[in-house]
Amino acid sequence: MNDAVAKKLQAAFPEAIAEVIDFRGERTFVIDAGNLLPICQFLRDDPELRYNFVSDICADDMLPAYPRFALNYHLRSIPHNHVIRLRVPVADPEQGPPTLASLWPVATWLEMEVWDLMGIRFAGNNSLRRLFLPGDWVGHPLRKDYPLGYEEVQFSFNWEAIDARKPYAKD
Repeated sequence: MNDAVAKKLQAAFPEAIAEVIDFRGERTFVIDAGNLLPICQFLRDDPELRYNFVSDICADDMLPAYPRFALNYHLRSIPHNHVIRLRVPVADPEQGPPTLASLWPVATWLEMEVWDLMGIRFAGNNSLRRLFLPGDWVGHPLRKDYPLGYEEVQFSFNWEAIDARKPYAKD
């Protein structure tokens, strides 16, 4: 099925596919954001492919590389029991790719998760809001430049000092 998908995509969008990556039995198509919506619609509507479910949208922060971010769209063809990945490089998180909510309504929630944790906006998604973090949270914690919190690890030699700082429930 991987070869059939690659041939159909390259025939329908000859200039859109920047790279095809095969790794451990998984196929990834690297495409630009401008072609994301038409490619997804083609994959969903083609009767031989029928990628009718977007199972996940996630992002990678590749700091210090440029473009810094990449979005990964995991598409599944339930009738054919087949999965592919579309990878979209994102240079500016404020100018992200278009939303896929018109094709798959669940994409609204998956895009909210990416925005909440990585700060990548999706053009046309007017529902972007905090999903996991409080509304007043500053920043996006999955970015590589996000400041790390620190908690000292408790061992047998320092347990008394750490135990003294723990907020135990009062009886």
